Order: sequence, then structure tokens, then C-alpha cells
Amino acid sequence: MRGELDIEQCWERWFDRRDPVARDRIIVHYSPLVKFVAGRVGAGLPSSVDPGDLVSHGVFGLIDAVERFDPERGVKFETFAVPRIRGAVFDGLRSLDWVPRSVRSRAREVENAFQNLEHRHGRAPTDVELAEHLKLTKPELEKWLKSIASTTVGPLDRALVAGAEPRALTGDVPDSPSAVVEENEVKRLVKVEVRRLPEREKLVLTLYYDEGLTLAEIGTVLGVTESRVSQIHTKAVLHLRSRLSATGVA
Repeated sequence: MRGELDIEQCWERWFDRRDPVARDRIIVHYSPLVKFVAGRVGAGLPSSVDPGDLVSHGVFGLIDAVERFDPERGVKFETFAVPRIRGAVFDGLRSLDWVPRSVRSRAREVENAFQNLEHRHGRAPTDVELAEHLKLTKPELEKWLKSIASTTVGPLDRALVAGAEPRALTGDVPDSPSAVVEENEVKRLVKVEVRRLPEREKLVLTLYYDEGLTLAEIGTVLGVTESRVSQIHTKAVLHLRSRLSATGVA
């Protein structure tokens, strides 16, 4: 109980007079939250990504959350902080350029295949049609999707630009009016295009991003393996990227 009282006193000193010592103690107190979020993100990334880098970037998100937190909004600090920590981790990944060029190239080839086949048939292509267009066997296409899967982690709006050359979602200063407008437009377009996806792709994205289920849990719901869910998820993200590229978003 004493620890809880101490952190309450730190918050009071921070709100009352912006005491930097109190702020630092708050950051230390909530640092396990950064490790938790970074660990969840790191679970879907290649071993070449240093977990320490993820934590370092997450700390910037925590600092930003402390400095912006307003208890008058009636939201718990943890609830307010987690999205900012997660966002900082993914923005850090963008700057690390951790996606191999060969993987980006494969992702772009699959996106182009989606565009060409949809234009030709007026509908979403099947796995067989994708494989034939790419001159791959179906098992080879599955290996491609597995290698591309690591680029589709994170919030959907960030996953949609992760396969491109490293760049911010917008060139504006974060939280500037133009940046917020552009990000809101991305989210609006994503919602529109998600509704147009094949039912299974749409269901996987909904369960993963909206309901918060893990890939394994979605596999149980659909009666397929976690690996198969990962393939469907990756294909759905690439499908969305191919459609949004026409708008200049991805």
C-alpha cells in the first residue's frame, strides 16, 4: 500500500508543479508496462530485432504519455499509456529498417499480383491463382507469406505501410493538424476496404484487431492451424496494401 501512496504523491507533485523528480519516479514505476508491450511486439518479429531497442523506443512513448496524461478525462493511466508505448515501439521499428529488402520485394510482388488479378477477374484472387501468377507452387507461396508475416505486425494502419521503404506515416510533425487529418483519412479508407475483403480475410482482421484475439485463438474459432491463420492475416494485409496503393496511402 505504501508504494501505491508514493506513486499517488508523485502524480500530485507532477500535476501541481511539474516536478521532474516526480516525473522520473513515475516513469520508473511504470517501466514494467514498457517491457510488457515491447515483449508482445517482439514475439512476432525476427530474432535479428534487438528486444532492448524495442524497450528503448517504448520508453519514449511512456514519457510522452506521462507528459500528456490528464486524469480529468476519467481514463486510467495504463489505458492511456499502452497505445502510446506501442506506437512508439512500432515507429522505432520503422526507423531501424529491420525488414530485409528481399522480403519487401516479395511483399510488393504479391501486392502487384493482387492488383493485376483483381483487375483481370473483377474479384479477389484465390491462393492458386496468386501462386500461378507469381510462377510459384502453392507451398512456395505459403513460404513467401510466412517470410512476409513479420512485416504485418502492429496496429493495422502501421502494418499497411511497413512493407514499403522506411518512412513515417506522414512527413508532418506528429500530432500536427495535417498529420492527424492524414492519419484519420488512412483509418477511414482502411475501414472501407476491409469491408470489401473476402469473408475469411475480413473475419481474421476483425478478430485480430477489433476483438484482440491471438492467431492461435482465431485458429480455434475457424478450425484451422495458427500457421494457416497467419497466412490469411498476411494475405489480408497485402490485399489491403494493394488496394490502398492506388490511393497513394501505402
